[in-house]
Amino acid sequence: MIKLLIILIKLTSTLCWIHDAKVIDADLIENNILPVNYFFVQFNNVYGLNITHLTAVDQNLFQFSIKSNKCKRISSEKIYTGDGLFIIRFKVFEKCHNIEIDLKFRGRNLKNSPLCIKSIYPENCNCPRNLKKIQNSMKCGATYEQIKEDLKPFEKINFTELKTYAKKNFQDSRHSSVCNYVIKENKVFRKCYGKYVGFKMFMDSILLSLTRKAILPDVEFFINLGDWPLIKKSAKNGEKFPMFSWCGSQETFDIVIPTYDLTESTLNMQYRVVLDILSVQKEKYHWNDKINKAFFRGRDSRRERLDLVTLAKQFPQLFNSSITNFFFYTDEIDTYGPKSSHISFFDFFEYKYQINVDGTVAAYRFPYLLAGNSAVLKQDSQYYEHFYRHLKPFVHYIPFNRDPKIDLVEKVKWLKENENEAKKITKASTQFVRDNLLPRNTFCYFFSVLEKFADKIVSKIEVDNDMELVSDDKNIECSCKNL
Repeated sequence: MIKLLIILIKLTSTLCWIHDAKVIDADLIENNILPVNYFFVQFNNVYGLNITHLTAVDQNLFQFSIKSNKCKRISSEKIYTGDGLFIIRFKVFEKCHNIEIDLKFRGRNLKNSPLCIKSIYPENCNCPRNLKKIQNSMKCGATYEQIKEDLKPFEKINFTELKTYAKKNFQDSRHSSVCNYVIKENKVFRKCYGKYVGFKMFMDSILLSLTRKAILPDVEFFINLGDWPLIKKSAKNGEKFPMFSWCGSQETFDIVIPTYDLTESTLNMQYRVVLDILSVQKEKYHWNDKINKAFFRGRDSRRERLDLVTLAKQFPQLFNSSITNFFFYTDEIDTYGPKSSHISFFDFFEYKYQINVDGTVAAYRFPYLLAGNSAVLKQDSQYYEHFYRHLKPFVHYIPFNRDPKIDLVEKVKWLKENENEAKKITKASTQFVRDNLLPRNTFCYFFSVLEKFADKIVSKIEVDNDMELVSDDKNIECSCKNL
């Protein structure tokens, strides 16, 4: 693990005195196989306080370079998040040895620069290690309250009995799409039920990535490929089927895992996706330059989203809200339209306040809104993602009623009248993301839920004859020596 360093920078009108450098929240782990490696660099003044603003010129004066004698394919990026904080991230496409990271300000090396890493492995290198070892190296937490709560109804899990139930309820269902996965001897097998099972590619991708990194316990589970949680608490005979889902609710027993959206952006950041939990933190608009309104864009997947359009018409000084696509309420376009043109998600944050309203279930944009340097107003909801349990209202976000017509206007007015509180909430939400939703946190959650779930299984883990092996054509040959 790389040593943490402190960056203390004294800025004057003509000189910059560099006392030390600190890389904070560094996920630069020796022999790491994360999709992207990253660390944060915080600029402080001579008194140890964070610098609140760096001009574009000052930002350009901070430079970095990454060198490796035997590694030519390295993609790197510097992201300025505001308040004198940078994210440096890089992705390797081959095994790299003896990496040097130079950190410079005004052409001068910061103290203890360069940073040195002996070796880093690319994401598609198949080098599984002892699970506990990799959990420790990734600084995974010991327990997750949501996992404990989700598994509480299931004392013993017997798949011999559960498969009979699954065939009866899911095999020919038009209303659900489910896959049965088995991980045995660190190989992934699956069989799917339902007509629309294309989203299995997201579960395939994360499971293959996990097995490239760690030797997983033999485990079996079912995953719901749809948005709605499936296993209702009100079901007849009190059926408690242990179903993994991307979204949970107060009315269901589903076991929640990180959403396909967050997982996909984690696996493919700095490669196939533009929006991810790191890139969204880029400060495109400084707080003082933002528009002092609450903002919403989205499709018409819930009546309350249409209510936001009504509020925007009634209170144009408070809201900029419109619908981007009409699918559910096409007969009401004349009232709530016309639909608005596409806007980049990064441009949402030209506004100081972001409105998060459910779609068909929980809005999967929520993690990105929390990370994006605006204060978030969140609708009360029965739906939740895997991290909601640790969020605190009025600390990380501003809650408003299920019916936005009841109190949303008052909440936006309060934010406008209490700007310091709004900024405080914005900083807290961003810090929450950095503490709980970075790439390593996503991997840690999957490792933990599979490990804890495997402990509950009492039936023998077997690969059925009609299951197919999930192969990985992304794997590359690489030496796993010294891992």
